[in-house]
Amino acid sequence: MIVATAGHVDHGKTTLVRALTGIDTDRLAEEQRRGMTIDLGFAYADLGDGDPADSGIGVAGFGDSPPAPAQPLGFVDVPGHERFVRNMLAGVVAIDLALLVVAADDGPMPQTREHLAILGLLGVPQLVVALTKADRVDGDRLQAARREVAALLADTPQATAYRQAPVFALAAPTGQGLPALRQHLAQAAQRLAQRPVTGHFRLAVDRSFTRAGAGRVVTGAVLSGCVQVGDAVLVAPLGTPARVRSLQAQHRSADRPVAGQRCALNRAGPGLKRGDPVRGDWVVAAAAPPPSDRLDVQLSVLTGANRPLRPDSQLQLHLGAAAVTARVSSLEGSALVAGAPAWARLLLDRPVLAVHGDPFILRDAAANRTVAGGRVVDPFGPARGRSRPARRLQLAALALPEPAAALAALLDEAPDGVDLRGFAQTRNLTDTELDALCRPPASQATTGPSAAVQAPAGQALAVQVLAGAHGPLGLSARHGQAWRERVLAVVDRWHAEQPDSLGPDEPALRTRLGADGRMPAHAVLRATLQALLQDGRLVRDGLCHRRAGHRATLAETDQAWLARVAAQLAPAGLRPPIVGELATALGLDVPALLAFLLRMAGQGRLVRVAPNRFYLPDTVAELLAQARALAAEAGDGGYDAAGYRDRTGIGRNLTVQVLEFLDRAGLTRFDGARHWPVD
Repeated sequence: MIVATAGHVDHGKTTLVRALTGIDTDRLAEEQRRGMTIDLGFAYADLGDGDPADSGIGVAGFGDSPPAPAQPLGFVDVPGHERFVRNMLAGVVAIDLALLVVAADDGPMPQTREHLAILGLLGVPQLVVALTKADRVDGDRLQAARREVAALLADTPQATAYRQAPVFALAAPTGQGLPALRQHLAQAAQRLAQRPVTGHFRLAVDRSFTRAGAGRVVTGAVLSGCVQVGDAVLVAPLGTPARVRSLQAQHRSADRPVAGQRCALNRAGPGLKRGDPVRGDWVVAAAAPPPSDRLDVQLSVLTGANRPLRPDSQLQLHLGAAAVTARVSSLEGSALVAGAPAWARLLLDRPVLAVHGDPFILRDAAANRTVAGGRVVDPFGPARGRSRPARRLQLAALALPEPAAALAALLDEAPDGVDLRGFAQTRNLTDTELDALCRPPASQATTGPSAAVQAPAGQALAVQVLAGAHGPLGLSARHGQAWRERVLAVVDRWHAEQPDSLGPDEPALRTRLGADGRMPAHAVLRATLQALLQDGRLVRDGLCHRRAGHRATLAETDQAWLARVAAQLAPAGLRPPIVGELATALGLDVPALLAFLLRMAGQGRLVRVAPNRFYLPDTVAELLAQARALAAEAGDGGYDAAGYRDRTGIGRNLTVQVLEFLDRAGLTRFDGARHWPVD
């Protein structure tokens, strides 16, 4: 567990930490000379035995602390002066409990109020009030101080959570109240000991220094995940790769620091000379979400703010241990005012490492005051359509705290599917966690492409996981059924309008479905067709799709001509004759033959692969089979034009035409260098 102090200058925060841990956190010469905390201080203690002299550990060393059977609590002592609020904010990232220190003789002071407001905006879950210097006041003044604290707690953004915060009257020189406070903190730590370890590893760097024999060491709070010696990490936002050489957690040797601990990390790697990490940087797992300079957030303006936040207000964003300039704009088309939380977008002057749920503070740097705060909802907000009602519905879904509930709500609002990889990136989910989220419990396992998402209330929500061009798509059962009904309606209309046609192929279906502005993604359409073919409501005839009972009949003349054409195309295999050669072989005029071929292509009985070359549907299937076989033999699952040419032997020019057709038909895709089969 990580505990941070908060409160006005000279109210005894550092003295209290020293009494709890035996460590003086004022490590700077200027702090010791002035008797005032300027920068963050760190201390650690196992409060289980109640003896700080035996369990406190300083922060100056790395690699020289003795092993211990239990993990101590981490304490972050923050400065209380208004000039050093920026340092204070860097110290309260990812804390589990705040010790609000109020001197009994002074009572709440300006920085007491601002620090408390910051804790509330950050959503710090637990608060304990340390009423210090109790030995300097009489009983009446002590009771008055308690009433002042109670009134202060009732008037915070987190009034419901903080109103019942325990208050401990303390006198550090005599030890009054310290045993009870130690016991309370130890019990709180025990309740958090079994928290799950989730997400990719992320450490917010708040200190960086060089240690003889170890090199550059960074310390900070672990926000998510875990790390081990030998793991590949990135120093972000620059993206410098490194390897973990040694570790400590809560200032003791550790094999696997996890979220809820402070961690010291020694790195190794060839690219580290590009720049040493500084406060505000991050050390993250190589697979962690990337930096972003555009955050969609849920924001609350402090009641005491002098004026609303106007569009494009420029403020200082504090997120993790970083401080960056941000332009703030409402996503609701109006100024941001105190009251209910509102949707807003933050445009940053440089990227930060943010994921869903990260708390932040906004300050007016010029006026040196806190004005707002909140939590990140989507760190990768879309560049367009940010103020549309549909976007606000998405944000409301993304804002739900539990991933399963958020995904279920997103699926309900997304008829065209949810980008599951993007969802996982937003929520900092590992591949294993995303797979578990989309995989049905054993008792609810189903066959086919459907899985289940377990909603908080226990309702199983079916989600179809589709292989999209840029990653998996999730589609709800309700929207999947709607797409099946739309496709069947298109096929039925096709049969009614063109009774002599076999049915529409996939590109024709996409065109018809997109006529009303609802163009399905390739993955959605392909999964819909697969489901309809599996249950027998559609039949595939070559590249065309028809109802099982549909029978397209040709006039006798057309049947005869088609038979003569097929007799020329079939023996030619993958390289059929061009239209002119075919006309010569059949003794027909080119215009008349071309008109017939186009009519047969429109009915799905032939396939026009190139302007002057037509294929039998079965031969097109062989073209695709060759592409799939070539991709399967490649290490990356793709292939290029030269490889396809050599495999099929159809020549360079026809290879280009065939590959363009396969891409155009949605059977393969091209990324600018290689072609990839589409499942």
